Amino acid sequence: MTAGDDVEKTFAPDVVELFHRLDREAREGGYNLNPDKEFTLRLVEGLVANQKRYGYWQCPCRLAFGEKAKDIDVVCPCYYRDADVVEFGACYCALYVSEEWIAGKVPQRSIPERRPQEFIDRGYSKPSPAEPAGAAPAGGLKLPYPVWRCQVCGYLAARDGPPGVCPVCFAKKDRFERFL
Repeated sequence: MTAGDDVEKTFAPDVVELFHRLDREAREGGYNLNPDKEFTLRLVEGLVANQKRYGYWQCPCRLAFGEKAKDIDVVCPCYYRDADVVEFGACYCALYVSEEWIAGKVPQRSIPERRPQEFIDRGYSKPSPAEPAGAAPAGGLKLPYPVWRCQVCGYLAARDGPPGVCPVCFAKKDRFERFL
């Protein structure tokens, strides 16, 4: 038995199960969870609590409106994760971290809030819709399918509708927006 197994025993089975799922999905997508297992399990415990409370994985480090449409930009993984990990080595709550952060090559410090103040005050609001399918974007190119963009990682998919799950970051269908 490892020390990690001992830490896991102090958490509910659903928390441990989600931790292992997130860890697997993070590694498959080229991400890293924070290697401090107890800290990470506490964050996952917050995700589980918020799933029960709101019906979605609201970031445990931010206040929620309790309406998914207003909170969507901070549903884990949040829209700001990748930019935070690139710039600071960790996302806002430090659930996701870079290799450099793990190796101690970047300082482990508080991450400034990237969420715009108006979203903090009033919640996220969807941007204006893109042009309808088949419309000619700049340059006159007519596309046979609309293009959908994952708002978490930027993955693009050209198809009739958004994918059910992003193949890169595993964000769900509702995290996609019409791009072209």
